[in-house]
Amino acid sequence: MKDDKPRARPPLSEKVYHLLLTRITNGDYQANQKLPTEAALSLEFGVSRPVLRAAMERLREEGLIYSRQGAGSYARIPVSAGVGYARVETLADIQRCYEFRILLESEAASLAALRHNTAALAEIDRALQLLQDATGSLQHREDADFAFHLAIGKAANNQYFDTTMRALRAHINVGMKLHGQSLMNDGAKGLEDVLAEHRAIREAVAARDPEAAAHQMRAHLEHSRDRLFGGGLIDLRQSDS
Repeated sequence: MKDDKPRARPPLSEKVYHLLLTRITNGDYQANQKLPTEAALSLEFGVSRPVLRAAMERLREEGLIYSRQGAGSYARIPVSAGVGYARVETLADIQRCYEFRILLESEAASLAALRHNTAALAEIDRALQLLQDATGSLQHREDADFAFHLAIGKAANNQYFDTTMRALRAHINVGMKLHGQSLMNDGAKGLEDVLAEHRAIREAVAARDPEAAAHQMRAHLEHSRDRLFGGGLIDLRQSDS
């Protein structure tokens, strides 16, 4: 059943928290690297310092940042950072990553539909709002895109999905960045189509329909792959020679 109730916009501190969380899990801030000053981050995100501090406090409570007296805040390595994959070096690697994501995330979406709670759905909605805001500004934001897919994995309530997604962050980002560039060729329509695909995933998860959730996730990832490759996939069959 589709939920037609209007969803409240997340508080600004939640949006800032998600942006910083994605940067940390993405590796944009390395372990023990000092974060930008409060003044710089407040200016960048367009929020007041109290709003920024609320987001930072949540990250601190979750052990993702720590503070040094009089020296600012520093990033910690996420627990999943010990899992690693070889670097993406070719278009074939990107295609392989999509293959793996289709299998992994379709199952994660199915389980998310069965297992999510109110907090997990709220996290999906926060990421979806970031995507909607970016679409309204005619932008494609890899951090918001990844935050949505990570939230689906977390909603499955199986830490292996979460850990694997975080370990694949750099690889996924390559595909997302190139996919975003291809979307910009279609202007607003391409961005709106992708936002609609994300919404369809969210609605299937919220409706607790595992088959629809898996189908919508698979369709979204296949469409993303095909937009990127223009429908001409690389032949990955191994030669006997």
